[in-house]
Amino acid sequence: MKKVALIPARYAATRFPAKLMQPLGDKVVIRHTYDNTMATGLFDEVIVATDSEIIYNEIVNNGGKAVMSKKPHESGSDRIAEAVADMAVDIIVNVQGDEPFVKKEPLQKLLRVFEGEEGKKVQVASLMQVLKEQKFIDDPNYVKVAVDKNCNSLFFSRSVIPYPRNKELPVTYYEHIGVYAFRKEALMSFTSWPMTPLESAEKIECLRYLENGIPLKMVIVDYMGVEIDTPEDLERAAKFL
Repeated sequence: MKKVALIPARYAATRFPAKLMQPLGDKVVIRHTYDNTMATGLFDEVIVATDSEIIYNEIVNNGGKAVMSKKPHESGSDRIAEAVADMAVDIIVNVQGDEPFVKKEPLQKLLRVFEGEEGKKVQVASLMQVLKEQKFIDDPNYVKVAVDKNCNSLFFSRSVIPYPRNKELPVTYYEHIGVYAFRKEALMSFTSWPMTPLESAEKIECLRYLENGIPLKMVIVDYMGVEIDTPEDLERAAKFL
């Protein structure tokens, strides 16, 4: 199977503009993401797909590979679909540009779900980790996912799911980590579907798959680092680094 990693990188983020070009240690955020993805050695190619000449030049001028998007896109999935439309590839991994602490083991576990007979049934997969601190469980910036007994996604939400009405039972909360793997056919189908009602309400793009009848195979991983959505996240990332 040919496997490529695509890193969608939009410059004008709503909550934290230019966050991918913020300094983090001796590099900017997007360079950490690119270099750490390359360092896994799991992919035939690693490519940044961006709408920004600033980000494009940052990657290319430091020996990396990047492509400029030809048109505006609503989601990272739409952006990478344009980039891979003419590529001969089997599995595409979407590594979010604001995840600078990418590691090999979680991505390796993600790729493995496509192997074997059971793997042939998987169209889309993603990562999740256990959320333990109540402030993060309550925070709408942390997307939660509820899964069935086979770790297939049931729903994604910025709200607290499941809601603990029965206070006597322990509840495990999972945070959805925005790293996806797709078969190319599934990704291209995604881009042909209109934005769905739940996706529009929650502003969570993977709900489009659920609303079109495709569950995501979720993979439990250990803590990957810090997803940078706010200036406070950048401060936490600097401490983590």
